[in-house]
Formats: sequence, structure tokens, C-alpha cells
Amino acid sequence: MVGAFVGAFGLLMLSAFTSVLAGAPVTTKRELVNAAYQAGVGECLNWEKPDLSDAQKVDCSAAHKFEVTGTADITAAYPKEAPFPDAAAWEKIAQDNCAQAATTYMSGKLDPKGKYGVSTLNPDETRWSSGYRQLRCGLQVTAPSGAALPSYGSAKTQDQSNVYDPGVCVALAENNTVGDPVECAKPHAFEIVGVVQHPEGPFVAPEQQDKVMSEQCATIAADYTGGADLKAKKLLVTWDTRAEESWAVGSRKANCKIGAIPEGTNLVAWEGSVRNPNGAPLTTSNPPQTTSVKAQDEPTGAPLHSESNGQQSSEAGKPSDSDKPDKPSSSTPTTSTENR
Repeated sequence: MVGAFVGAFGLLMLSAFTSVLAGAPVTTKRELVNAAYQAGVGECLNWEKPDLSDAQKVDCSAAHKFEVTGTADITAAYPKEAPFPDAAAWEKIAQDNCAQAATTYMSGKLDPKGKYGVSTLNPDETRWSSGYRQLRCGLQVTAPSGAALPSYGSAKTQDQSNVYDPGVCVALAENNTVGDPVECAKPHAFEIVGVVQHPEGPFVAPEQQDKVMSEQCATIAADYTGGADLKAKKLLVTWDTRAEESWAVGSRKANCKIGAIPEGTNLVAWEGSVRNPNGAPLTTSNPPQTTSVKAQDEPTGAPLHSESNGQQSSEAGKPSDSDKPDKPSSSTPTTSTENR
């Protein structure tokens, strides 16, 4: 079950992802689960099963879904007789115990609008009832739905800019918002065509970023599409800008993308890719995040931002404030994100 709920802690936009690690009756499974419970600061974890029963430690250079930033024992606040927390309580626990740990781990340079969200790995109801109160705090890259996306390399050394790789398409979700990565053959809001790296230096105002992005994205889009007539296809070039708080911690990358011409203020879904089939192969620093993930129940996203809509700013993946939590489960992770 995916629950999208939003938490905030000071300047840190907290992604109160809570993965409830399931116990396992089989010894081999229990060993894998225990690897996650025993992970130390700086170690990375990966899993495939929704209940995290196959979670195990991996090298942070490899694909992973969780990087441990700290541990917490909440016994004092939640003694053995305390009931199993609901979603709101888990959010508060994450805020109280993991937000500062993430900031400290990142030496005070965690991008509040970047690709990493603060997360926790929590005990399931069985362990909770036995008195287990150990948490693993961590950082995670998530889609707007809260579904985990693969991350490569330690968050300490990665650019935190909230960008997708060229060739990724993102869904059009409910309420005129941007959803998760999907196959480009399916209806989607945008196709990512490139990434612009802004230079070092003082923060550049959004209006000036617009000017830079307009020029560079036009060139990038022409190269990506082979000079296709986008207007004839009822498409246009659009882009993202970076917020000052992101700029301050070094996030200087922003996406160029192509979307359908909006109907008034509403985004329009379209199908297929505009990439030139005879163009050069796409190159990315890591495997592109093109895997479709579960559609979100309460989507988040950003408005269209382009030359034809210059008054609207776009911060890719900025969440809506209307997200509501689902009830937690003892066997399935509940997730949320602020950063996608």
C-alpha cells in the first residue's frame, strides 16, 4: 500500500517514508531482513519485494533504495506497552528522530527540494509488540507516488538536483500534476530531452534562469528530435528552474523537456517519443530511471513552464500540500516523498 503524506521539519522538507520491515519464518529470509535492521551509518540497502523481506546491504556504488544516515532508539517515548504507531505518529517519529540525522550526515547541505528525501525503516507490528524500538534513518530517491527509485553512489557525493535522465517520460496525474516515470508509449505529460548545468556562482534569479533555459533547451530539443517541427505536433519545449535553497547547496542542474501545448492552464497527455531514432545513443552517468512505478493515488507535480507560459514557474516534482496518508500496514511499506 502506498500512502503519500507530507512532513516538514524547519527548512528541511521531510519525506516521511516509512518502510515496515516484515519478519520471516524462514531462516534465510530472516538473515536478509536482519541485514537491514543491522545496517550502520553510511551503508546502503536494496530490495525488490514490496514487504522488504529480501532487503540486504549492497555497495553504495551499486543500485540501492536506502542509505543509512543514523539510528534511533525510541524506547523512552514508546515503552513496550505503547500501541503500534499510526501513519501520523510514524511521521512525527521520523521528524523527531531522523530529520536532523540526515542534515548532519550531509554536513548541513541537504537540498530541501532535491532528489533525496528523509526516510525511516521501522519495525513491523510483531517486532514492535516484542519491545523492539530501533529505527534506521536514511535518504532515498522516490517518485511522486513515493515508490522507491534506484540511486547510485552515496548521497554525500552525488549532485542532489531533482532531474531525470534524457529519454524518461513522466505521467500526467490527477489534478493537473506530474506523476511517476512511465513508458513513453503510454500517455504522459513530458518527455525529458536533456539536462542543463548552471555554472557556479551566486544565485541566478528565476527570470534569468528562464532566459538561459529557453536558449539552451531550444538547442537541446532540436538535437534530441532531429529538428522536428514540434508546433505541428502540438508540442512545445519547456523546462525547470532551481530554487534558491537548492542553489545554495550546489544543485545547479535543471531539465529540458517537451510537453503538449496546454489547454488553458491544464496539461495535456500525449503518447509516443519525439526522439530522433537516428540520433546518437543517449548517454547518462547512471542507468536511466525509466522503470514504470505504481501510479500514485494523490499525485504531486509542477505546472508547465515554457516560453509560451512565462508567468508560471516550475520546480520539478514539487509536492502538493493536499497529500493525505493511507493507514499503515504491518506487512507492506508505506511511502511518501517531498522531493519528486
